Amino acid sequence: MKKFLMAAAAGTLTGVLVTTQVAAPLLAQEAKKNTNVYEQLDLFGDIFERIRVQYVEEVDDADLIEAAINGMLTSLDPHSGYLPPADAEAMQEQTRGEFGGLGIEVTQEEGFVKVVSPIDGTPADNAGIEAGDFVTHVDGESVLGLTLDEAVDLMRGPVGSEIVITVVREGEEPFDVSIIRDTIKLTAVRARTEQDTVVLRVTTFNDQTYSNLEEGLNEQVEAAGGWDKINGVVVDLRNNPGGLLTQAIKVSDAFLDKGEIVSTRGRNPEDGERFNATEGDLASGKPLVVLINGGSASASEIVAGALQDHNRAVVVGTKSFGKGSVQTVMPLRGDGAMRLTTARYYTPSGRSIQALGVSPDILVEQPRRKRDEEEEETKTNRPDRTEADLRGSLDNDSLTEDEIRQIEEDRARAEEAAKLREEDYQLAYAIDVLRGLSALNGKK
Repeated sequence: MKKFLMAAAAGTLTGVLVTTQVAAPLLAQEAKKNTNVYEQLDLFGDIFERIRVQYVEEVDDADLIEAAINGMLTSLDPHSGYLPPADAEAMQEQTRGEFGGLGIEVTQEEGFVKVVSPIDGTPADNAGIEAGDFVTHVDGESVLGLTLDEAVDLMRGPVGSEIVITVVREGEEPFDVSIIRDTIKLTAVRARTEQDTVVLRVTTFNDQTYSNLEEGLNEQVEAAGGWDKINGVVVDLRNNPGGLLTQAIKVSDAFLDKGEIVSTRGRNPEDGERFNATEGDLASGKPLVVLINGGSASASEIVAGALQDHNRAVVVGTKSFGKGSVQTVMPLRGDGAMRLTTARYYTPSGRSIQALGVSPDILVEQPRRKRDEEEEETKTNRPDRTEADLRGSLDNDSLTEDEIRQIEEDRARAEEAAKLREEDYQLAYAIDVLRGLSALNGKK
């Protein structure tokens, strides 16, 4: 018994000595680090007190603390920040689908506010604000040097009030835009049918997105007379700034039967998550095209990346925004909240789109057309004439009336397609892709 205790004691002592030798430098480093932190906190306290006592004007203590907290968070990345109680409530309203403002999603670049995308049908969209625009002044006041939240606060105001923002757009001189603030009511998904193709315009990812998408798709298919009458589906994610990760996963899952949708990786490997698709395809296997552009960000890129990696959709348009990080909103005391970047997300193939974006399979720019009035007038005065317009022309005796009617209907659809190219070239291109895929499948 004694030998056992002695051996145990000796082993324990030896272990302590070895551990101490290895850990001593680490413990010293940690102690020095803690000392530095406490010294910095003391420095913060000194500065805070000096400002309270000696600043040229009296300042509010709570405002100083809030500014310090927000400065700490915004120094991390453009998407982290502090949300005072009013802003935290506004964010909750936005995810529910109704809030007040201009209707633009913004980020910060080189000190200025950059428009990620305007939201369809909002005051900013109606005023002609475009993805990629820079806002340099609000009501004549420069936003340079302000945090993103401070700049956004300048743009907020009572519903019905006017705001004038100065916009810088590539290739143009700076110009002012007057906008009337309004209550923004988001319809997450608008569905319609264009030339035997269901178009799902997804404007945001909020609590309503998946249910809107499912309902809208089913209504359009039913109105068309079933899936046999549908060539395919276009999921239009252009100028969609993103939103809830859970909704992006649901929308991706809507068109996938199996496989990974997205994975997230945080600071610690054990915090990573993978989200997989479940069986069932809302589009019944029909061809799919996803439309993206530089205003497609975050949740939009998750959907586009997942459907692209699984070869479920052809991605058409221009490179997306490139926001590949996940923000977690954490409630804080006093009804405020903290928006903190906690993870990066990766597409099923394991690629991050952070700062790179999703590259389309088919690059299609949206041309900015300016009508030439003289050319249009010339075309109007010189109508196209065909053989059928000539007096006394012979009838076509090789076709039945039904066949002739079918040709005329096909021609009418072609004319609609040409008209759509003038209005929305990218969407028309997407529909052409689906028509080609449908025709190819029919021949097979």
